[in-house]
Amino acid sequence: MTEAVIEQVGTNETGVTGADGATAGTAAAEPAITDVTVIGGGPVGMFAAFYSAMRNLDVTLVDSLPELGGQVAALYPEKPIHDIAGFVSGTGAELVANLKAQLDTFPERITVHVNEEVRGLEQLADGTFTLTTSAREIRTRSVIVAIGSGAFTPRPLAIDYDRERLDGHKVFYFVKRLADFAGKTVAVAGGGDAAIDWALELERIAGKVVLIHRRDNFRALESSVARLKESTVAILTPYKFTSVTGVPDGDGLHIELAKIKSDETLALDVDALLVNYGFTSDNHLLKEWGLPVKRGDLEVNEYLETEVPRIYGVGDAVTYPGKVKLISAGFGEVPRAVNHLAEQLYPDRKQPLHE
Repeated sequence: MTEAVIEQVGTNETGVTGADGATAGTAAAEPAITDVTVIGGGPVGMFAAFYSAMRNLDVTLVDSLPELGGQVAALYPEKPIHDIAGFVSGTGAELVANLKAQLDTFPERITVHVNEEVRGLEQLADGTFTLTTSAREIRTRSVIVAIGSGAFTPRPLAIDYDRERLDGHKVFYFVKRLADFAGKTVAVAGGGDAAIDWALELERIAGKVVLIHRRDNFRALESSVARLKESTVAILTPYKFTSVTGVPDGDGLHIELAKIKSDETLALDVDALLVNYGFTSDNHLLKEWGLPVKRGDLEVNEYLETEVPRIYGVGDAVTYPGKVKLISAGFGEVPRAVNHLAEQLYPDRKQPLHE
């Protein structure tokens, strides 16, 4: 069967193969058995597919979402990415577009299936694997798991409010388009990197930005906290939310706050509230596949290999001593995993000494 390789950069129409088998764009024939299958189409999974192709490995990349990019593309397309070397003030969407362009350089080696959930992973007697998706079976000599934190759900405000009426209209948990907040008064809840990054980005376009956090200290990069304190963003700490309601006969949002360890209260009227309390995640599939899991993460060794030979993990899905959950750290893990994998599959090939 002829499969399309990757969606066209800069358009909304995918050129990858979906669950319905439709194809478009550059095509490549998927081999009867592929050298490596990458599970997960986020930034780290995309780079794993690209680097595997650089080592002359045939690669199949599978993702459950309708398009590549993972959580970055789905939730943070306009959020700046700061922790990747040489990628200056770029957005999530720009990062994903660059990674897609990399994949396009190896159309003869990389096959991509999107909108397909991986439902089974079985090791055969000859040491190869059968990977079953919602649309097909894939025979593969090795597997790289790059599913990030798995299924993710935003942590909600810890109060009752009219979610059905307000979520997605006045209360938001991620930003698809900054332009939607132009000229508005926006409250941002949270004290981590995401909350501060969004507050600083919104400062450029919103009429007024207020950051609300339940502690005086922030859990964010020191440089970002310094920029925040020098900005025009109003900082309210330490406050907790007690009430969030729609403004009667109006188009805004009424917020009531209580100061921690105090009787002091505060009321705000804003146009929108952006909540950044992080996400809960679920990697239950790892256990279902019989892989070693520690506190929800895949356990790997110094080569990013699990206790099951030729099954590797990279990115936020894995754990090992000193693990840092950043996109840049995941990118650094990919060459270690792929170079070791390539030597296992083809012992006569030497690991590259330099780029």
